[in-house]
Amino acid sequence: MIFVTVGNSNIGFERLIRAMDALAPKLPYEVIMQIGSSSYIPKNARWFRYADYETMLEHFKNAKVIVTHAGAGTILDILMLGKKPIVVPRLKKFGEHIDDHQLEIVRALEERGLVIPVYDIQKLGEAILDALDSNLKARPRRKTPPRLVRIIAELVNNVGGI
Repeated sequence: MIFVTVGNSNIGFERLIRAMDALAPKLPYEVIMQIGSSSYIPKNARWFRYADYETMLEHFKNAKVIVTHAGAGTILDILMLGKKPIVVPRLKKFGEHIDDHQLEIVRALEERGLVIPVYDIQKLGEAILDALDSNLKARPRRKTPPRLVRIIAELVNNVGGI
């Protein structure tokens, strides 16, 4: 399963939801999306608006690939499970956030090799297929050490001003 999450913002993330819905029929696994307040309703994937924390963690654990916005808490939860997410930052120019702090977070985490960034939504499908291929070849990953998570949390707080 490929899991997509856009977080709990009251601003939708139409760009990501539409792109994933278009890709869903072409992907080798079922796509499940947490769409939050997005107004676009997927036609090619299962979806829900919001879920409790435990349900989200279950989706993260069960997913072969996770595609997410650059929410700091979401990324940290995924990294704690030993997974490397594909991250599409919400951008101010598209009205997806009030500023570009998500872009700064993605760049900082990309420099450390912790995420797979997608800055151009047209390259999302390629990133997913590459991640699926890498996951098939990779040895099982251990959970991210708590010390590394603390470092990431500090980095995100410094970069994102959260």
